[in-house]
Amino acid sequence: MSESFKALVVEQVEKRKFESSVTQRTLDDLPEGDVLIRVRYSSLNFKDALSTQGNPGVTTKFPHTPGIDAAGEVVASESSDFNVGDEVLVTGFDLGMNTSGGFGQYIRVPSSWVFALPEGLSAREAMIYGTAGFTAAISVQKLVDAGVKPEHGEVLVTGATGGVGSVAVGILAKAGYTVVALTGKASQVDFLKQLGASDVISREAFLENAHKPLMRERWAGVVDCVGGDYLAAAVKSSRYDGVVTCCGLTASTDLPLNVFPFILRGVSLLGVDSVQFPSQKRSPIWQKLSQEWKLDSLDSLVKEIGFSELQDKIDSILAGNIVGRTLLNLDSDA
Repeated sequence: MSESFKALVVEQVEKRKFESSVTQRTLDDLPEGDVLIRVRYSSLNFKDALSTQGNPGVTTKFPHTPGIDAAGEVVASESSDFNVGDEVLVTGFDLGMNTSGGFGQYIRVPSSWVFALPEGLSAREAMIYGTAGFTAAISVQKLVDAGVKPEHGEVLVTGATGGVGSVAVGILAKAGYTVVALTGKASQVDFLKQLGASDVISREAFLENAHKPLMRERWAGVVDCVGGDYLAAAVKSSRYDGVVTCCGLTASTDLPLNVFPFILRGVSLLGVDSVQFPSQKRSPIWQKLSQEWKLDSLDSLVKEIGFSELQDKIDSILAGNIVGRTLLNLDSDA
């Protein structure tokens, strides 16, 4: 008899109607793959919540276990790259989309998706970062590679209380940048300043002149996590040779923008994808998160939960009410 384990399972009960429950699955339910991992921690991302809603841009096969992040230890391996007992993490690729993900106590995946846990980072810490933190780190690295230096001026982070935004604020401050955080949550100013933001601005103030073809120059760099009008305004208000990274869509998938910032100020807009991010580039990013970019305030970013609280947190992230990161401890019933 195949070993059973606990998992959140999403089922399609009728057309456009989906229901989630914590139930028992077996190893036989898992897809093919050459590495079997006992998951200890996962984390909640907006994409996970969309998966529970049957969003066809995320998941099309049901029943399904979401969770685009997982960290734990190898329990079986047909790959020469990994041995039983190795501490590993998996983020991106198809995990938690149409491949059973980290909201289950076991995953089985191709070895090409698996990475050794970097020295200096525990499984718990890796999942406090998770895909959100990894995406934030890619965004910061793109600014660095594009030549944005701390002495060039302020760097804006939109959606700053969210998973990507909060980690981006912390990384940028750790790296010596002057960070301005944009948020719609006035109650979280202290939280953002504790992460390292030198200033916090409201959505209303930021969008005040967003209707204009160009806005007053301010930003040397931008990490945009929300898209829509906020991304457009960030581009319009970037300084000459400014660099804007784009990784999110919670505000909108549309971009109401003209060409003036690009042809009059030389602004660069760089897309950020963490799903198919090349394998050879992943380890250096994780090494930075475990060393020079490792946040001293990691625990202040996170709310740790067990399976019993997971559905409530999914509802909260869909409603835009999550601050920071939500960590799922798969060995906790709390």
